[in-house]
Amino acid sequence: MIAMLRFDDLQLFVRIAGEGSLSAAARQLDISPAVASAGLKRLEQQLQARLFVRSTRSLRLTADGEAFLLHARQALQSLEAGRQQLAGSKSAISGPLQLAAPSDFGRNTLLPWLDTFMQTHPQVQLRLLLGDRVTDLFREPVDIALRYGEPEDSSLVALPVAAGNRRVLCAAPAYLQRHGEPRQIADLRQHNCLIYMLGGRAYERWRFHDGERAHSLQVAGDRLSDDADVVRRWAVAGAGVVYKSWLDVAGDVHTGRLKVLLPEMLGEPTPLNLICTHREQLSKPVHLLREFVQARCAELLAQAPWRR
Repeated sequence: MIAMLRFDDLQLFVRIAGEGSLSAAARQLDISPAVASAGLKRLEQQLQARLFVRSTRSLRLTADGEAFLLHARQALQSLEAGRQQLAGSKSAISGPLQLAAPSDFGRNTLLPWLDTFMQTHPQVQLRLLLGDRVTDLFREPVDIALRYGEPEDSSLVALPVAAGNRRVLCAAPAYLQRHGEPRQIADLRQHNCLIYMLGGRAYERWRFHDGERAHSLQVAGDRLSDDADVVRRWAVAGAGVVYKSWLDVAGDVHTGRLKVLLPEMLGEPTPLNLICTHREQLSKPVHLLREFVQARCAELLAQAPWRR
């Protein structure tokens, strides 16, 4: 009769392979080195294969160990997926949901959406961090982040939420009454352009496309902030012209607080993505939140000026 492999032995093997150390894996699993050594020995006996080459300082996978590691990981992931599926089928989604989002989009667009989401899923505990600097998902207490643009770190997982989003040029009616509307991109040199910072640098080169060729202009103005919400508020107050994500200003445009300028010009693509460090963080609450936000972003994008 073939002995069944133990779940804890598989966990131990995968952890040792990742750490390159039996004692480090034992500490992480909160077991003694002796128990870990016995578990590894038991697994090797059951498989009738040597999984590691041992030295005085470290362990190295054998060819058999490398081949079995893929299957061990897949088995553990499959068991965890089954456990989550059973848990999800028995109860509503619950637990903490730690999310980072841009300041302007977070405060003025996302916040009421989250209220609705929380009413639908009252057992979720939300932790929301707002800010425009790039959140270090490996160090800060967040699980996922909503961010404009593709992540610079290729090791991060990025799932599209609003891939078709773009920047738009706009200003308040009061400002336009005093200074007139720009008729072409070059006219922006005669306007007070409200500038915000991206990654610690002033975003003062604005780019557009007329369908045939690209246009680029260095702009200037008397106000700059590292908070995109502050820049939007300046625009609504009539302080100048702003070049912002459509998702940030759609509400202001719909209510007449801001007017889109040069709507025939395509602004820069500004995709909104959900970012996390690894796919294991894509829990059921995260998937539901992404689908929820994605649907509402799609409603706003359907009304974007470049779609009319």
